[in-house]
Amino acid sequence: MAKKSSSKARATAETMAAKQRDISVSEFFAKNRHLLGFDNPRKALLTTIKEAVDNALDACEEAGILPDIEVKIEEITPPPSPQKAGRYRVTVTDNGPGIVRRQVENIFGKLLYGSKFHRLKMSRGQQGIGISAAGMYGLMTTGKPMVIHTRPKKNKPAHHIELAMDTTKNVPEVTIDVETDDFPQTSSGTGTRVSLVLEARYARGKTSVEAYLEQTAIANPHTQITFIPPDKADEDPELEGEPTDEDTEPEQAESGDIVRTEEHADRIVYPRTIGELPPETEEIKPHPYGVELGNFLRMLKATDEKQLGGFFKREFCRVTPAVVSDITKAASSKGKSFTGQSWIKNIDHAAAEKIYAALQDAKLRSPPTDCLAPIGVRQMLAGMLKGVQAEFYTASTRSPAVYRGNPFQIEAAVAYGGDLPGDQQARIIRFANRVPLLYQQSACCAFKSVVETGWKNYGLSQPRGGAPVGPLVVMIHMASVWVPFTSESKEAIADYDEIRKEMTLALKECGRKLGAYIRRRQRMKREGERRDVFERYIGEIAKSCTALTGVDTAELYDNLMKQAKRRTEIADAKLDEEGKFIKDDDGRLAKDDDVIIVRDGQIANPKDEPKAETEAKPAKRSTPASGKKTAKKKVVKKVKKKRSPAKAGLFEG
Repeated sequence: MAKKSSSKARATAETMAAKQRDISVSEFFAKNRHLLGFDNPRKALLTTIKEAVDNALDACEEAGILPDIEVKIEEITPPPSPQKAGRYRVTVTDNGPGIVRRQVENIFGKLLYGSKFHRLKMSRGQQGIGISAAGMYGLMTTGKPMVIHTRPKKNKPAHHIELAMDTTKNVPEVTIDVETDDFPQTSSGTGTRVSLVLEARYARGKTSVEAYLEQTAIANPHTQITFIPPDKADEDPELEGEPTDEDTEPEQAESGDIVRTEEHADRIVYPRTIGELPPETEEIKPHPYGVELGNFLRMLKATDEKQLGGFFKREFCRVTPAVVSDITKAASSKGKSFTGQSWIKNIDHAAAEKIYAALQDAKLRSPPTDCLAPIGVRQMLAGMLKGVQAEFYTASTRSPAVYRGNPFQIEAAVAYGGDLPGDQQARIIRFANRVPLLYQQSACCAFKSVVETGWKNYGLSQPRGGAPVGPLVVMIHMASVWVPFTSESKEAIADYDEIRKEMTLALKECGRKLGAYIRRRQRMKREGERRDVFERYIGEIAKSCTALTGVDTAELYDNLMKQAKRRTEIADAKLDEEGKFIKDDDGRLAKDDDVIIVRDGQIANPKDEPKAETEAKPAKRSTPASGKKTAKKKVVKKVKKKRSPAKAGLFEG
């Protein structure tokens, strides 16, 4: 029996063409919101707050204002069960410079709009997606528009704008636009407040809002953050009014005091511990090693320069006239030669490829590093003291390095002992441009560098292929003009060999100081236990010797006790910041800035007030290693001459 022919008409080129249309970027991300970090209600709440806080910090720092940020979460509709989402209102207020009225709808209601994508300068935001994506998510889940209050000038009313996003066109739709005096009195007189309603789930834990704010305070000790969780949102309705001096002024702690997170009945305060902003960064031009052929050809077509020498000078960094001469000479041939005065309009595709190949083979200096603002050793120690309760802290800042023509700098810090749990894997906190990374830990280059480091060499246990086990917190920070994230949600750093190498070296620098501290602490403990044994039997030995020889018991006891103390003198020794033995608090190494030791709730080696600029740690690498080692040997020889043979044996090593 013959099959029946299908009555459905086949598609033709014309019918398929009629169905094709443009896809808006906002329409794409609305369908694929997991790419932006809105996978689930809990993560959506964190991502929303993260994007708002990052924008506030960038704005305050660019304007030269010490950031005061308030994060408030209000529960509008309780979740029906702990596993399901409720409805929350998130409000983030800052004391930044505010936003001019004509830019408000573009910043908050349009994806891929911003000032940071095309510039090579360290900043938290990169893509111009974050806060507008949060508003889009809130609109999709609750239908409520985003509410923005901004005051760019002190003596003028604030702007009140409510807007939604048309995802089919990626354009904002403003529903309310009025001026108002309903704006909190900030320390700067200006600022921005963003409020949006979304479906979310509020919970505590390692990937909670509290964890994000705590880590943000660690990486940004110049910032004061006030957090009002849902269970405290109704405690003090006047909290958003005029701030007190306690809320706006930097914490002035006395030498040796530790500034910790403060939990009040109506709020949680992450106080400011450093009263100065990070150093300003400068925008740089692209480095030739980071430009691919396609971009090079596009830049040739788009430049306003007429000659090749002017093109290299204007569009790139580190291309000097001498380098231009070498490049043009290498790209020239018998048929066609080039110089710095060659006209760009006469350069065809084949000639451009030759020039590009010569440019990539040229010996160029690394890009300038004034575009980076690392946290710095002193600032990292201040942040770790505020957020981590331990007994030993050390930090390291590497010299700048380069990947794909982009300058970057790696910093690491570790905290050991104290109240940290000793039977668990070390806690690893990761940062990129001072922003905490809470998700996709195992996919991150920072985590892989921790696993790759041999922590057994420093006195810690470490399972194969895992993080070290012990009372340890490891912090890694990457500062770069362009951080290579694994996805648009900016949750993990891509695994470049150059980046992982620098991270591993920074961790080893911290590990060596930690290992010295652990070994010496263990030796002090052993000698203390040995002294206890001596003291337990010295009395009986003195009595027995008196019975045999008739010597004075008290005198013999005192002499034996002196011998016991001399033999176990290490138990009374003090340690300097590097974990090495000293006899007093004024030892030669007691002035180093990269280690802090805490005893009995006080800093045992208090430092001077930290400076805003990075300490002279990077310069340490430029000093010839041989000269540094020679200086150390000379000092050690001097000390050995002053010691008696018995004491040298106790303190050596």
